[in-house]
Amino acid sequence: MNKVKVAVIGCGSIAQHRHIPEYLMNSQAELVAVCDINEQRANEIARKYEVKAFKDYQDLLESGIVDAVSVCTPNYLHAEISIAALNAGLHVLCEKPMATSREEAEKMIEAAENAGKFLMIGHNQRFVPSHQKARQLIKNGEIGKVYSFRTAFGHPGPERWSVDGKDSWFFQKDKAFIGAMGDLGVHKTDLLRYILDQEFSEVGAFVETNAKDFANVDDNAVCVLKTDSGIIGTLAASWAYTGKEDNSTVIYGEKGILRLEDDPEYSLVAQYANGEVVKYSLGKIQSNDEGGQENSHVVEHFTEAILKGEKPLVTGEEGMKSLEVILAALESSHLKKFVAVQKGVQV
Repeated sequence: MNKVKVAVIGCGSIAQHRHIPEYLMNSQAELVAVCDINEQRANEIARKYEVKAFKDYQDLLESGIVDAVSVCTPNYLHAEISIAALNAGLHVLCEKPMATSREEAEKMIEAAENAGKFLMIGHNQRFVPSHQKARQLIKNGEIGKVYSFRTAFGHPGPERWSVDGKDSWFFQKDKAFIGAMGDLGVHKTDLLRYILDQEFSEVGAFVETNAKDFANVDDNAVCVLKTDSGIIGTLAASWAYTGKEDNSTVIYGEKGILRLEDDPEYSLVAQYANGEVVKYSLGKIQSNDEGGQENSHVVEHFTEAILKGEKPLVTGEEGMKSLEVILAALESSHLKKFVAVQKGVQV
């Protein structure tokens, strides 16, 4: 296989601004089809990029013209379509959150194992240069023992950039399942697991709807998280940051502090206890404020994994571990008590 023949299922904003452009710029991939239940939208995108259009994803899966698919649909369809694609013998890149329950996630992972195909979840924060550098610095002991962290991901909301505006599925509980916590919080959960190289054991959360009166999903969430080793910190996810997008993370350690995407000029700033400050310019993080055209490297990694036959960095198992934190946060908010992440039970 010289190139991976791919199709994108779901032609909304994430497909138009991330997946499709990244497949087109990738010399190892060939976009051959798009699919959307909105036939007019599918046809318009297909004409624009001179590819085949499908309205029914089953017809696409049975066509035999693709090796892999990107699943860019509303959250409630992620598991259904991913499992069908894997059963059809195709590799799958699924947007986050990977599913709406642990049971769905397990079925997706099982389908990938049975098919002998790759299931990758689109957690792009692992591929940001400043995040990868921070993971390396922590692993090398540069800031000593890690004590705490704070991380945030917030912007004014999907209505700014979704193709359907306020009518977007993002704001409909039956299609989205979860709001800002699933859209943004799951990104930061996955990032922290990656940077710290640890799993979370407990979460206490407030998950609220207080900014979007037209929505029935959460738009503001604040969590307190604890890792297995006792590192504690906060995570905020919001669709109500009306100023500039915030996608920052700060790691507090024994010998210093790492500030990631917290400085307008330097993507990583290391402040050491001895007074030394090291500033890194490692490229810009993706931003919805600027149209989201920066390369996330997710598609690049996905196609490379297929061609090399090597398991991708963000497997279904990894996606499920990040999802479990989100599910525990929802339970914590509902019970108004701290919840254990792995089993989602009261502690």
